[in-house]
Amino acid sequence: MTLIEAVRDALAFELERNPALVLLGEDIGRNGGVFRATEGLWERFGPERVLDTPIAESGIVGMAIGMALAGFHPVAEIEFADFIYPAFDQIVSELSKLRYRSAGQFPAPVVIRAPSGGGIKGGHYHSQSPEAYFVHTAGLVVAMPSTPADARGLLLSAMRSPDPVVFFEPKALYRTVKGEVPEGDRPVPLGTARIVRRGEDLSLFTYGAMVPVAERAAAEAEAEGIGVEVIDLRTLWPLDIGSVRDSVEKTGRAVVLHEAPKSCGFGAELVSLIQEKSFLHLKAPVARVAGFDTPFPYALERLYLPDSGRVLDSIRSAMRF
Repeated sequence: MTLIEAVRDALAFELERNPALVLLGEDIGRNGGVFRATEGLWERFGPERVLDTPIAESGIVGMAIGMALAGFHPVAEIEFADFIYPAFDQIVSELSKLRYRSAGQFPAPVVIRAPSGGGIKGGHYHSQSPEAYFVHTAGLVVAMPSTPADARGLLLSAMRSPDPVVFFEPKALYRTVKGEVPEGDRPVPLGTARIVRRGEDLSLFTYGAMVPVAERAAAEAEAEGIGVEVIDLRTLWPLDIGSVRDSVEKTGRAVVLHEAPKSCGFGAELVSLIQEKSFLHLKAPVARVAGFDTPFPYALERLYLPDSGRVLDSIRSAMRF
């Protein structure tokens, strides 16, 4: 499957399994969504379970919250992650706090799907990576897959979580990656990282659309005799800090890679955690490779997005230290 097919398959599987599951979002019904993630589901499950909404993200998430309190399990689609900001107050001030403020009496089983990141020439209004805002908000689970198998498995787990999940989907990978996807009820646990490639010299931590970039950089480093261990975090929060620590304490060096702007990005938190947990094992400063602190550029997209060359430069610097 492609990644987008795996997302669709997960939604269909859970709609069949869970009669309380409902999808809602702009154009997700008859039209199948802007990226066709829900194509065919309106015809298969009907307009009462695949709901078209107005162009009102605050209303979409607000309605999802009300539905969750009434016993439904809503999956809300935000057409692009860039459009999530009108719903920010609903997510941060209401959704994230429901389970906590009610001492568990009112769980909030809401999944918010949002195509994230650049790589499709979408310009600065369709290419942002806002994951750090939501990692910063207590009460939210934040996940981002990089493979079709993980897209399906993580989404199954997200749709069964009693906590709200912000599920970012790297849209640059929707149709550019393909892989074997297990059939049936095969969820991937939230909060677990995946070792993409093993190595002994340096740990490279990343997620989403940067995983293929990390793999290319690791292959290029191997040609220079450097063994890079690539870790796909998969769930940003709760973070699999055990896997992070184990890798760093084995290699003694670390590079963090993401396409969001560098300042106050999720990489900053990851660097701090590595320093707190594994400082005495480090042989070099932890490096960050990220997007630049500018609005996402249209014409210079390829310059903005980290590539294997920039990652390899950081790997070499860490090895020389």
